[in-house]
Amino acid sequence: MAETDKPDIQGEGDYKAARRFDKAEEDFVKSGKVEENARKARDAVEGEEGAELEAARHAAARGESLERDKKS
Repeated sequence: MAETDKPDIQGEGDYKAARRFDKAEEDFVKSGKVEENARKARDAVEGEEGAELEAARHAAARGESLERDKKS
């Protein structure tokens, strides 16, 4: 059996992780909390956290991360 024929392929073919994600997403939608969380996200982006969130988004697009608690 070739390496790619295994049912538990890892990486982009990680079927177990995909099933876990799909189940968690379905459970979240069924929870009825989508609108509430969407409102919280909008408020965060439009509020005081907006600049930090935008900086984090740009850093992530570059493959970087922001350090929240930088130590001197």
